[in-house]
Amino acid sequence: MGNKHSNHSSHKHTADNKMKHSKMDHSTMDHSKMDHSEMDHSEMDHGAMGGHAHHHHGSFKEIFLKSLPLGIIIMILSPMMGISLPFQFTFQYSDILVVLLSTILYIYGGKPFYMGSIDEFKEKAPGMMALVTLGISVSYFYSVYAVIAKYVTGEHVMEFFFEFASLILIMLLGHWIEMKAVGEAGDAQKALAELVPKDAHVVLEDDSIETRPVADLQVGDLIRVQAGENVPADGTIQRGESRVNESLVTGESKPIEKNPGDEVIGGSTNGAGVLYVEIKQTGDKSFISQVQTLISQAQSQPSRAENLAHKVAAWLFYIAVIVALIALVLWMVIADVPTAVIFTVTTLVIACPHALGLAIPLVTARSTSLGASRGLLVKDRDALELTTKADVMVLDKTGTLTTGEFKVLDVELFNDKYTKDEIVALLAGIEGGSSHPIAQSIISYAEQQGIRPVSFDSIDVISGAGVEGQANGHRYQLISQKAYGRNLDMDIPKGATLSVLVENDEAIGAVALGDELKPTSKDLIQALKKNNIQPIMATGDNEKAAQGAAEILGIDYLASQSPQDKYELVEKLKAEGKKVIMVGDGVNDAPSLALADVGIAVGAGTQVALDSADVILTQSDPGDIESFIELAQKTTRKMKENLAWGAGYNFIAIPIAAGILAPIGITLSPAIGAVLMSVSTVVVAINAMFLRLDPKSSVD
Repeated sequence: MGNKHSNHSSHKHTADNKMKHSKMDHSTMDHSKMDHSEMDHSEMDHGAMGGHAHHHHGSFKEIFLKSLPLGIIIMILSPMMGISLPFQFTFQYSDILVVLLSTILYIYGGKPFYMGSIDEFKEKAPGMMALVTLGISVSYFYSVYAVIAKYVTGEHVMEFFFEFASLILIMLLGHWIEMKAVGEAGDAQKALAELVPKDAHVVLEDDSIETRPVADLQVGDLIRVQAGENVPADGTIQRGESRVNESLVTGESKPIEKNPGDEVIGGSTNGAGVLYVEIKQTGDKSFISQVQTLISQAQSQPSRAENLAHKVAAWLFYIAVIVALIALVLWMVIADVPTAVIFTVTTLVIACPHALGLAIPLVTARSTSLGASRGLLVKDRDALELTTKADVMVLDKTGTLTTGEFKVLDVELFNDKYTKDEIVALLAGIEGGSSHPIAQSIISYAEQQGIRPVSFDSIDVISGAGVEGQANGHRYQLISQKAYGRNLDMDIPKGATLSVLVENDEAIGAVALGDELKPTSKDLIQALKKNNIQPIMATGDNEKAAQGAAEILGIDYLASQSPQDKYELVEKLKAEGKKVIMVGDGVNDAPSLALADVGIAVGAGTQVALDSADVILTQSDPGDIESFIELAQKTTRKMKENLAWGAGYNFIAIPIAAGILAPIGITLSPAIGAVLMSVSTVVVAINAMFLRLDPKSSVD
């Protein structure tokens, strides 16, 4: 497939543009003025979704339902291929009535197709719409000629009103089904939009409250968010304290404590307290709008597979027209004009690349929707295919494989005079006056255990070693293992930092603290190895911390890596001809995320993550990387299956429709051609809908 960057010269490919690529242009989008909750996705214009740029010529649902009675009457009054079926009947001048009804149906029901074909020819890309227009136009105008000939010359010419009506109805129904299926992929956007309330409570200068539409909010407005309400827009808390549930926005399952100065995201749910929030972002700059834009971009951006499908569809148009003309001439020579028209119309009908046009968009629509429901936001659809070819995955450590927070991993006793709870109480007490992350983690641990810290009379800092203090007439020290200077009889967790609690120069206890691995990190590494993707951990942490995590995970690692070091690592791996996936937090790792064949940002909400990565995992869970690999593999497989079916079906069907097998008694009528074409459409649609992800493990 070649290197991604060579094929997208305007996309990320050099150090010079590493921080600039893939910028989203919001200038033309104003989400604040869009009422997403009222959108009917089954009727929307999915024009950008490959091969269907003309589906905005009216609502296919409305046109089909209004055309259905006309079509049924025409099929009842018109014989199929000149053969009257049991449910059909005619009366004097019924063919005149059929001509009138067919003209209405051609003008109204056929409008989306011939208007679409005009657009295709303007774009110099005739395809599906042009083929359908040819099919219905040939059958309609020839049938009108047949009726005129009957009354003017008395000549009996076979007409194809039955085939014409059935073709239009089938094509309208097929497009309606397509629009409904494709529109379902917009559900993720709609669900996000519904998180934002329609109105906000704005606090005025006299402290009175004015209710305004969210669309009218301005940056700097102060709003009041009551308990249980959703936050209307991104902002910073000015007054009030509460716990805010951001699970539907960021994937963080636990409500987060929020205080003045903390940021809140529009769409998150306020807990028990009342918050006064100053608006910082509105409209298209808000987090939810940017996520909606990502989903929309993922749906509209043509992938390599789609581009291939479009090229095949274009070739099909020319092949179908040429074969149809050849069939017309040959069958006029071999048989007669009506027979020639039958084969010509059938060729044009069955060559319609409807299944081919749907093959890729339906899979990507389903994939995008499925991914969004799991917090997997795919900006660049080529990332899906490239992931299936990946050789190496470079992973950041802190915040990606680990929680990024110090936690108490173990507490050890060295003196029988004290219980474990008493040691923890002393540890929390002596660290009570410190704001250091290690101190705060010990205090939090004591709180979680329901242990009350010992009250110290005095606490002093021991420069370069730790702290010491006086409590209950005893002198205690909490110092580093290096400062203690003696070996301890305990198993220290790999990569952990050890602090020793000392009384009278003897260790009475120790606490091991570390940046804990996330529960799904080990499963991710196993999945990567199973898929023949080599995991490499590249971290800015020191050698000891990096080694500890790497040994637990069983992977290669590089410690003390700067952003430039990571960038050069990705550059080196790519120079060796390897396809590289980079996983990071989207901030320090932005250059390497931009350079990698596939950049995956773990955690969303930062602009640099949105700009630098191809894929964003909103839940910051390593298990979601495994889910993305699964999504990439299954999506790529479904694309290939649908493309093979859509293209293969057409290339086989065209010569049969043209009558190549007529000498042995095998022919296809226009109606059968339309039915087979619709069956092929249903096959690719069903195949796309069967795209599923395995259920997430219970560790989530």
